[in-house]
Amino acid sequence: MLNEQHIQVVKSTIPLLESAGPAITAHFYQRMFEHNPELQNIFNMSNQKNGRQGVALFEAVAAYAKNIDDLAALSQAVERIAHKHTSFSIQAPQYAIVGHHLIETLRELAADAFTKEVEEAWTHAYEFLAGIFINREKELYEQSAQGLGGWNGARNFIVKEKTKESALVTSFVLEPEDGGVILEYSPGQYLGVELTPNTSDYTEIRQYSLSTKPNSKSYRISVKRELGEFGGIVSNYLHDHVNAGDAIKVHAPAGDFYFEDKQKPVVLISAGVGITPMQSMLEYLNDTQYKHPVLYLHACRNQEEHSFANRTSAIVKENNWSQTIWYESAEAAPEHIKIGFMNLSEVQLPIMDGDFYLCGPVAFMKFIKNQLIELGVGEERIHYEVFGPHSDF
Repeated sequence: MLNEQHIQVVKSTIPLLESAGPAITAHFYQRMFEHNPELQNIFNMSNQKNGRQGVALFEAVAAYAKNIDDLAALSQAVERIAHKHTSFSIQAPQYAIVGHHLIETLRELAADAFTKEVEEAWTHAYEFLAGIFINREKELYEQSAQGLGGWNGARNFIVKEKTKESALVTSFVLEPEDGGVILEYSPGQYLGVELTPNTSDYTEIRQYSLSTKPNSKSYRISVKRELGEFGGIVSNYLHDHVNAGDAIKVHAPAGDFYFEDKQKPVVLISAGVGITPMQSMLEYLNDTQYKHPVLYLHACRNQEEHSFANRTSAIVKENNWSQTIWYESAEAAPEHIKIGFMNLSEVQLPIMDGDFYLCGPVAFMKFIKNQLIELGVGEERIHYEVFGPHSDF
């Protein structure tokens, strides 16, 4: 059990954690993968190389220490991470492995500061938090398994269609190899896709947003080809080597970011490939003949990188909704296209009663969230999705 003494000891180590910074998590991952190399088939090794996973873990550990006496402040982060864990099929025994290496990392790096009292407090604190995750993930696994067409772990799917949506984004329509029904999902959620690319030494699992409305027969993901030194192992493999007729393994839909029907105006805001969950929501709102105003806002580099442009325009026109698009540059553009950074003061927003859904690079979402708050939108009506390791802003 976690008692008051444990809480106070953990909080007393916050300066130690902050002084060490992400070096703690870098050491932790190096240690864990050396002793348990099989976990490299679960963790995104690209995020290990670019440092994102280490930074995310350090921020999570520090946030836990700071809020250990007020865990309600972490409830949103816990829910988001628990959903992500289910798409990796994380199981309870793996928490014991992670906990062991976390404690040994603190022992090795903190030296004299890591007293028996500190070890006991952090051990109880980790076990307490692990128990929260294990219990919540157990509930999520049960929901997936017990739902109509549901399953746990990986299930074989066949690529039925492969469609180029823009210069960097390609869609894949997936149907179950067994011909059975599939689990419904909420617009905005994602799939875990499991592959073993010929360019990787490991099994790779990635999460891709579902990009169309639920239909009980197939899923559609729309994948951006990731360029650069550290990313793109799976996205490039999908683009270059996975075609119609090929089989891939899929984990059940997950994610705590999804459309909630509150019978209010809806604003969908995205940048780049963040358009994918928004397209799912837009298709759903169109299919259900949503009776309230919908405003669709998107930013991307140019027309060539604008996914779903024709489909979006058709839906917006059919329902008499509204859209505004921002390109970084364009020689000529229709009236609803603007040039430059997204500026929310240029559009009429339902400030007082609308729900706002955001997806895109973290810097973009921070930029947009700040604009919304300055305009008077309450934070409780701003919902967002982060691709990759968990991040708050």
